[in-house]
Amino acid sequence: MDVSKIRLIAFDLDGTMTQHKSKLSPEHRAVLDALAKKYTLLMAGAGMCRRIFNQMEEYPISILGNYGLQEAVYDPEKKDIALVKDAILPCDRASVEERVTALREKYGYTEYVGDNVEYHASGCVTFPILGTKADINDKLAFDPDRVKRRKIYADVCETFPEYTVFVGGSSSFDMAPKPYNKYYALDLYCKEHGYAHDEVAYVGDDYGMGGNDESVYLSDFNFVTIDDYRDFPKVMKPFL
Repeated sequence: MDVSKIRLIAFDLDGTMTQHKSKLSPEHRAVLDALAKKYTLLMAGAGMCRRIFNQMEEYPISILGNYGLQEAVYDPEKKDIALVKDAILPCDRASVEERVTALREKYGYTEYVGDNVEYHASGCVTFPILGTKADINDKLAFDPDRVKRRKIYADVCETFPEYTVFVGGSSSFDMAPKPYNKYYALDLYCKEHGYAHDEVAYVGDDYGMGGNDESVYLSDFNFVTIDDYRDFPKVMKPFL
């Protein structure tokens, strides 16, 4: 990567600059402040823009949410974000239920707590292996190294060809309607805002098989890997 060419830095949030679902620390906020003096900064998330903005304690940054189904810009006067894109795509729930049930029966995941499937307003879907109301400790203990889910990942992808499938959270598969994923979202943003791919650096931790950063990692975008969010200041030091 030629750092001198970089104009835009895009970030994942959970595991990259914060612990999962935790707030942005003052130390990491200061790193973003320093980067913002030299680069345009952008969040590229799997969740909704509002959730990302709140988790970052209302940091002034533009956000791509729901794999690009949402886009929000920061309004400095209101000190808030405004959605400029909020796509809602249809979902054939009956078909999804049938296919998730078939996968449960095939791999022995027929016991679960809560609902069989979690549906999101955007059209994204979550296949929660332990159910939507499973105990958090059970979820954390289920597949910490993702080995169980990666064994059946290819089959889940084949079963849901109209979705991009991610090994999500601690015990689920997240699915976004194709062509939406982080690469698609970032590429579209670059086209709309005039950035070449070699002028962009993406920072993410979930770049392994089925990870929601994998599509960017395997692309021609410059990718900066991070494996511990506490290393965020050290990882970003070359850009400062």
